[in-house]
Amino acid sequence: MSVEGKWKVTIKSPTGPMATELMLAQVDGALTGTQSGQGMSSPISEAKLDGDKLSWVNHVAKPMKMKLEFSGVVDGSKISGKVKAGFVGSFPFTGVKE
Repeated sequence: MSVEGKWKVTIKSPTGPMATELMLAQVDGALTGTQSGQGMSSPISEAKLDGDKLSWVNHVAKPMKMKLEFSGVVDGSKISGKVKAGFVGSFPFTGVKE
């Protein structure tokens, strides 16, 4: 199954679940996209798919400026893994492709 398309990604943060939407696309042979959540949308970077391992980076400005580094394993239409949230720590996340 292709990873391209819309994913509903939920980060299990200490303050409760945070719902985001990840849009992935292949452009000129490279994986790219955007991630939206809490009323903001930003382009992702460093997106890679290596076998069933998917990773990407998202820079957010709210509630504070932070680099979010996602790393997970794709299993059909689902993904699960960890997100490193700068100095705040790492948290599990899950996702389902729409």
